[in-house]
Amino acid sequence: MGKYDIIIAGSGLGGLECAAILSKEGYNVCVLEKNVLFGGCLQTYIRKGHQFDTGIHYIGSLDEGQIMNQYFKYFGIMDKLNIKRLDADSFDTIFYKDKVYNYAVGHDHFADTLAQSFPHERENLKAYTSILKDVSRLIDVDNLKKGSIAQNGMKYFYASATQMIADTVKDETLRSVLAATSMLYGGIKNSSTFYHHAMTNNSYIESPYRFVDGTMQIAERLIDVIRANGGTVLNNKEVTRLIVTDNQVTAAEVNNEEIFEADHFISNIHPKRTLEILEKSRYIKNAYISRINALPNSFGVFTTYLVMKPESQPYINSNYYVHGTDNVWYNDDSSRDKINNALLCFQCNSNSDYTDVISVLTPMYMSELKEWENTTVGKRGDDYIAFKKTYSNKVLKFLKGKGFDFSGKIESIYSTTPLSYRDYTGTPHGSAYGIVKDCKFPELGFISTKTKLKNLYFTGQNMNVHGALGVTLTSMFTCADFVGQEYLAKKVGNA
Repeated sequence: MGKYDIIIAGSGLGGLECAAILSKEGYNVCVLEKNVLFGGCLQTYIRKGHQFDTGIHYIGSLDEGQIMNQYFKYFGIMDKLNIKRLDADSFDTIFYKDKVYNYAVGHDHFADTLAQSFPHERENLKAYTSILKDVSRLIDVDNLKKGSIAQNGMKYFYASATQMIADTVKDETLRSVLAATSMLYGGIKNSSTFYHHAMTNNSYIESPYRFVDGTMQIAERLIDVIRANGGTVLNNKEVTRLIVTDNQVTAAEVNNEEIFEADHFISNIHPKRTLEILEKSRYIKNAYISRINALPNSFGVFTTYLVMKPESQPYINSNYYVHGTDNVWYNDDSSRDKINNALLCFQCNSNSDYTDVISVLTPMYMSELKEWENTTVGKRGDDYIAFKKTYSNKVLKFLKGKGFDFSGKIESIYSTTPLSYRDYTGTPHGSAYGIVKDCKFPELGFISTKTKLKNLYFTGQNMNVHGALGVTLTSMFTCADFVGQEYLAKKVGNA
């Protein structure tokens, strides 16, 4: 194969964004994707004419002047996305202890809406949203225009999300309601950082959007940009080895046979997996490898896709977070093998007022799938198929017990487990949210975008914060190593 300036392993959002940025800056880039479909967790796959989103079910901060809008505008894809703004009065609806609470768009509206249920907490709710805004200012468009991708927010990494909420509001129920969307960032009680909580929740409070006809469109539009700039994006090309000479990578072995050469390499693959395919080098110390391997990864997700009968389920322009116990967190052994929490997302179609697919996400640890941990896609056996069917029925039973009865409306059911995440995206233990960031020792979970090899870099959700916003920030930091942070930030900020 010809030699490239930069080879990027993996076509998840981080890999595609790096390729888009660097191709816009004149680099000859090549993205190598092991799967048939591009996009990682952006993938939308089709079964019998129905589209199933895999990872990003909604996205925030897409209004004019907001941070994700600015990034997508810079990429040149903002006006090419088919999106729908979620309900301003209840973009997220929380079902907790047999009552309903709504998250509303806009900080004042958010506080005022919850204050209807908690009038004694009105001022504390305003204080809470004020803190969210303080965290969001660390990465806003004004910072970009000044030449900075992000200001230092370490004090929020050292702050526990659980404790920060408790310090801000006094009502126990309200504390749980404010933590009720913790599944969005793989929230772990007493461990998750307030930085993650604030960045994620603030983004949706600013402006929540759902993708019409699937999230794959983000990947497709970014690939259009890359190719228009002369870049190459290839599927069915798994990087099986990174060849090292002295203190640099010289080539990527693909599918155990082809050799792709480049001056620089960016891995959008999980750092643990990257080190597994990297040839040994004295520049990568065993202590570093042991540290990466020891980092805990978040729990995974079991997704039940309910394919609805034609025109049986009106489209609902909100997300439903359903909690079956007082505990809105999912992080201890008592949660395993039980369904206590679920997120319902109603897929949006451009040609109908009805939804044809409801995605139901429930947290799951890989330990619940131990029987099949050494199997591969399509070869897990009848017992696995039976397990998924039984578990999907448990999900439906849980929902029915909470008032969500879809009896008579369901045409068919599909499902995926953390094994699917593991095998398609290469995440250890099928983690949906990457490496855990613990507020007690946040620096242990930080991984630099630079490695000790002078031309190998990391990107993706494991570096900083997961989700579209976190991955985009990390992509910027990765690319800043090539073009300079001030230059890149100002270029994005003034796009």
